[in-house]
Amino acid sequence: MTIRILLVDDQTLFREGLSTLLSAQPGIEVIGEAANGEEALRLAASLRPQVALMDLRMPVLDGVEATRRLRAAQPECQVIVLTTFHDDEDVFEGLRAGAVGYLLKDTSTEHLVEAIRAAARGESVLEPSVAAKVVAEFTRLSTHPAQLTQPLAEPLTERELEILRLLTTDLSTRELAEQLVVSVNTIKTQIKNIYAKLNVHSREEALDKARALKLI
Repeated sequence: MTIRILLVDDQTLFREGLSTLLSAQPGIEVIGEAANGEEALRLAASLRPQVALMDLRMPVLDGVEATRRLRAAQPECQVIVLTTFHDDEDVFEGLRAGAVGYLLKDTSTEHLVEAIRAAARGESVLEPSVAAKVVAEFTRLSTHPAQLTQPLAEPLTERELEILRLLTTDLSTRELAEQLVVSVNTIKTQIKNIYAKLNVHSREEALDKARALKLI
């Protein structure tokens, strides 16, 4: 059975090279390529891929939000994060968004193909260094269960809590992005997610509710 793949990466040469490499593998068909998250969602809606290989840091719409939306719209499509970044926050945000796999771009062709086949079966595949981070995080959370308690239907992530605390300052969106070393679009997306989880529409409302809920 042929596995239909959607490639999502803003680096054209990497994307085209990966397409050529995967197309040579038996039972795998690259049915589309996207340079950003929004383009990926449009293509996925019409092409219905089984597996999406998703970069994290892209213009227009980043890989975390694209993964979250894709999984919500097409839960049958499995997402493997394929990136050069393996910072803790990148790892956990990608997995929380619904990715079943997390691989680095320097992984071997054999490992990548095995991961694609595993994802198509609904199995999880993690880079060894990433798996170690996940185990360490679960250990930490089980040791400190009180940290999990938030009076919200969908709890804020650690990064969202960090941004929420920074919203108490007078820093602009651009200044927040510079301080956290991320793009302005990423900050805007994360603030939008914070507002949605708190069910508010402005910074002032968010801070008022956060204080009332003792989140800050």
